Amino acid sequence: MKKILIIQQKMIGDVLTSTMLCAYVKKYLPETEIHYLINENTEGVVVNNPNIDRVVFFKKEYRDSKWAFYLFLKSISKNKYDVVIDVYGKIESALISLFSGANVKISHFKWYSSFIYTHTLKPLRIKHSSMGLAIEHRLQLLKPIVPEFNPAEFPPKIFLTESEILEAKLRLESKGVSFSKPLVMISILGSSEIKSYPLQYMAEVMDAISKKGEVIILFNYMPSQLKLAEELYALCSPELKAKIRFDIFEPSLRSFLGILYHCDALVGNEGGAVNMAKALNVPTFSIFSPWIKKISWETFNANKANMAVHLNDYYQNESMSKKQLKKASQTLYLKFKPSLFTEKLDSFLKTNVFVNN
Repeated sequence: MKKILIIQQKMIGDVLTSTMLCAYVKKYLPETEIHYLINENTEGVVVNNPNIDRVVFFKKEYRDSKWAFYLFLKSISKNKYDVVIDVYGKIESALISLFSGANVKISHFKWYSSFIYTHTLKPLRIKHSSMGLAIEHRLQLLKPIVPEFNPAEFPPKIFLTESEILEAKLRLESKGVSFSKPLVMISILGSSEIKSYPLQYMAEVMDAISKKGEVIILFNYMPSQLKLAEELYALCSPELKAKIRFDIFEPSLRSFLGILYHCDALVGNEGGAVNMAKALNVPTFSIFSPWIKKISWETFNANKANMAVHLNDYYQNESMSKKQLKKASQTLYLKFKPSLFTEKLDSFLKTNVFVNN
C-alpha cells in the first residue's frame, strides 16, 4: 500500500478546499493510505473525513523552535512516504517534502524550491469550470499520479455525525429558536481588517435581509472579534436587533458547524465560513474583499445557491497591483456600498431564504 502525504498548512478555507485532493486520491487510488498535514486550529473541518487515514498536525512550537521543527522533520522521515503533494508551497513545507524522502514530490513551481520536487506545475491563469481557480490549482497537482484525472464539479464535504446535527438542533430549540422562520448566518467579519466589509455597510445588508420577512439572524465571528461584533450590533436599529440572536454563539468549530447545518443561508464576508457553508450545502452570498481575486475563490457558482459580489463587478481596479489593492482596501471598501448589489442580494434571498414570500 502506498502512503501519500498531502501538505496544507494554512487557514480553514484552504484546509477544507484541499480535502478534495484526499477525496480524489481515494477515488482513483483506493488502496492508498493518505496522511493530511494541517495546522492544529483547522482540525474541525476534517474530523470524520473518510478520505483521510491520518491527520498530522503542524504545531505552533515548530515555528517557535528550530529544534522542535527539526525533530518534527525527523518524524516525517520515519513514515517513509511514497508521494508528497505540497499544496502549501512555502519554505516550511518544502523542507517537510525534502525530509519525507518520497520518490515523488509534487508542488506548484517556485524558483527557489523547484529543485526539491520531482514534479512542479505552473498555476493556471484561466478557470475552466465553476469550481474556481483556487480549486483547479489544487486539483492539477494530481496529474503526475492520476494522469486520466477528470474531476466532477462538487464542493468539498464536511462530515457531521447524526448526533452532532441533533445536538445542534436541540441547542437552538433550547434558546427558543423557531424553525418555522428562516435562519440566516451572517459572516460579520473576515480574518483581518482588510478582509472585512465595513460594519456600517454590513448593518445595512442585515437590515435589507430583515425587511424581506420574518427571519432569525445569527452572527459568526471568532472569540477575539467579540468587541467588533458588539460594535456591529450597536449599529443596528431596534427593529433589526429584534431579529438578531446575539446570545447564540458557538465557541468550538464543530459546534458552530452543527448550527450552520441548520441555517437556510450564510451571507457575509468571503472566507472560511463561506467555504464551510458550501461544504454543508448551505446557500451562500459572499462579499469579497477588494484585494482578493474573485476568479480564484468564487467557487461553485453555477447555480443560484451560491452568489458573490466584488467591487470589480461595479468599478474596475485592474491597473492596481495586489500590493496596492491591499494597501488601499479600506478606501476601496467605502466605494463598495450595499446599494450596488441590492438587486443581486434580493434575487439570492428570494431563491434561497424567503421562498414562500
